[in-house]
Amino acid sequence: MSTLPIGMMIEALVAVLLVVTIGYCWMLNNRLQRLRSDEQTLRATISELMTATEIAERAIIGLKATANEADETLGNRLQEAERMSLQLSEQLDEGDAVFDRISQIAVAARTTEPGRGAPSQQFAPATAQSPRTRPSRTQEIRSAASEAAARLERIRRRAEGAAA
Repeated sequence: MSTLPIGMMIEALVAVLLVVTIGYCWMLNNRLQRLRSDEQTLRATISELMTATEIAERAIIGLKATANEADETLGNRLQEAERMSLQLSEQLDEGDAVFDRISQIAVAARTTEPGRGAPSQQFAPATAQSPRTRPSRTQEIRSAASEAAARLERIRRRAEGAAA
């Protein structure tokens, strides 16, 4: 060991350490380059996320406005439907009342005897017609009752169709 002076050995050791340091610096440089490239990618991703968030916020505001408008429209339609339902109910009640009156008239006309002065004669038209051309009062009442029943049935069908 005495052949090599101590100074040379120290310099050799420093040279080896310098080579190791250069290798380590080269490895750190590669890692930093990857980190920087990842940083750019990360910044681009963050920028895209911010843009997507802004678009989503605008879409949510639009959806809220649309939902409010739809709620108002449906509310108006519901009120209108309730009014129509009430009107139809009133018309059905009136139709039932008319039907009951016509039924009472028809029953009264059936129970009266034709030989006696029947109350149906007081409702006879003022114009004189021959008995052959003018239908009997009972037939008139029956036809009116059947016509009223048909109308009432049509009204009920419309009401059921509107309710469905």
